[in-house]
Amino acid sequence: MTLHILGCYSATPRILTNPTAQVLEINNHMFLIDCGEGTQVQLRKHKIKFFRIKHIFISHLHGDHVYGLVGLISTFKMLKREAPLHVYGPKGIKELITLQLKLSNAWTDYPLHFHELENKDSEIIFEDEKVIVRTIPLQHRIYCNGFLFTEASKDKKLNLNAVLNYNIDKAYYNSIKKGKNVTLESGQVISNKELTFAPEPSKSYAFCSDTKYDETKIPLLKKVSVLYHESTFLESHAHLCEFTGHSTAKQAAKMAKKAQVSRLILGHYSTRYGDINLFLHEAKSIFEQTELAEDGKRFEF
Repeated sequence: MTLHILGCYSATPRILTNPTAQVLEINNHMFLIDCGEGTQVQLRKHKIKFFRIKHIFISHLHGDHVYGLVGLISTFKMLKREAPLHVYGPKGIKELITLQLKLSNAWTDYPLHFHELENKDSEIIFEDEKVIVRTIPLQHRIYCNGFLFTEASKDKKLNLNAVLNYNIDKAYYNSIKKGKNVTLESGQVISNKELTFAPEPSKSYAFCSDTKYDETKIPLLKKVSVLYHESTFLESHAHLCEFTGHSTAKQAAKMAKKAQVSRLILGHYSTRYGDINLFLHEAKSIFEQTELAEDGKRFEF
C-alpha cells in the first residue's frame, strides 16, 4: 500500500504548497482522493502514471478539494483516454462538472460515470475482489464524506509441510487457501486448520478531511492501519473549529488514540502557520505514532 501526497494544505494554492489531493495505490488499484487545483501538475511532477486512475473520490464540493477535477477530466480527453472513469462525490458533482464541459464544448470521448452520494450513514460505494471502499460521514459546513479503503480478505497461507505429508495434489492448493477441507482417496477428511496458517491481516486506509472532532466515527476507524486526519489548526486557534468545521492536531491525535489506529498522518494545514512541525509536536504529545503529510511525500505501508 502506497500513499502519494500531492497536496495537503487548506484554502488557496500557493507557490510552494497545494490544496488537498492524494493517490492511494492498494492491491493494484490507483485511487485519486480529492482533486484540488494543480492536481494534474503534481501528478506529472511526481511521475505518477495517472492514466491508471479509474476511480476518483471527492469528499465535498469546496474548491480546495474539487477545482482541479474538470481540468484533469479535460486533459484525459486531450490525451485520447479510452478507459472509463468513475467519479464518486456529493450530489451536485455531476452538474458541476458537466456544466463546465458543456459550456466549453469539451465533452469526453471516454465513458464518464458519476456516483452521487447523499447518504448520511456509512455505505459501501465500491467493491471488487481486491478492495472495499466505504464512506465515513464527516461533520463539516457542507455535506462531506471521508473514505475507508480496506483490502479484501486474503487467502490463508499454505502449510506446505502438512500438505506434502498427506501427499495432496497441487490441484487442491487454491481451494485449500480459500478455506476448504480436503477429502483423500481413502475417504479421510483433512481439516483445513491442519493445512493452513492464518492469512496476513488486511491493510486499511482511512481518509478524513474536512471535519470537526467527532467521536461517533470512532467505530468506523477502529484499528485501521493508517489514518489521515485533517489538522487545520493548532490549539491556539481551537476556538475556530466549531465555526469552520475543522480540527486541531491534538484532536486528530485524540481520535487516533481512541480508535487505536496504527499510524496517524496529519494534513490540511492552515497556511497561517509558518512551521508545520508545530502540528507534529502537539499531536505527538497524545499519539506518538504520528507523521506529517507534505506535498510530494510518499508513504509506504
